Amino acid sequence: MPRARRIVVKVGSSSISGGNAGQIEPLVDALAAAYGRGSEVILVSSGAIATGMPFLRLDSRPTDLATQQAAAAVGQNILIYRYQESLRRYDVVAGQVLLTASDIDNPTHRSNAQRAMERLLKLRILPIVNENDTVATHEIRFGDNDRLAALVSELVEADLLVLLSDVDALYTRPPHEEGAIKIAEVPFGDDLAGVTFGDAGSAGVGTGGAGTKVAAARLAAGAGTPVLVTSTPLVAEALDGAEIGTWFEARPSLDG
Repeated sequence: MPRARRIVVKVGSSSISGGNAGQIEPLVDALAAAYGRGSEVILVSSGAIATGMPFLRLDSRPTDLATQQAAAAVGQNILIYRYQESLRRYDVVAGQVLLTASDIDNPTHRSNAQRAMERLLKLRILPIVNENDTVATHEIRFGDNDRLAALVSELVEADLLVLLSDVDALYTRPPHEEGAIKIAEVPFGDDLAGVTFGDAGSAGVGTGGAGTKVAAARLAAGAGTPVLVTSTPLVAEALDGAEIGTWFEARPSLDG
């Protein structure tokens, strides 16, 4: 893992907003360490709506599309500012990339996004990708940024995808339930029969959960990118190659 040439890391809203906004700095520390080893790093970061909520005096995630878009417009600006301020310690510059599902589906838009990210990486800029919530509609959303991260991994032909959340790994049932057993490795094609997944994180500001991470991991693994699922506080250990989290094996190479 420390030798991975191109790494996509996805972090969820609950990990870097509200009371957990302080986790941005250790997350950046880990990304900068991988960057310093010569890896090309792409961060897929949720959190625009959750970050914007306090500035709109909202106590809970809005349910109507217009307010979600307004919160995203405010929050995305602040979120990128926080990342860049933290990256400044390492003299690393971030580049903002906002995508909609139609950008991935449209061949011209997809090619443009791919070309832009390739150029950013060659210039040693750290792309920070998010869904463009300000213009996205319910009908054309990715659904969650775990899926977006898997699609970005395929788009840039990443060597590794790391999906971060507030749980250290996947378990056979929600980890707070009795009898939950940690899943250390998922062979390619394993359907995880008998495994029960919970809903979105306890913070109530995200849209993903263990199920969306499994779906995203399978999507990325099917495209040839191995996936590690673990918690945000363990990201530095993960990128250092520690045996933590849940590892999804990628589809075997046709060349191998």
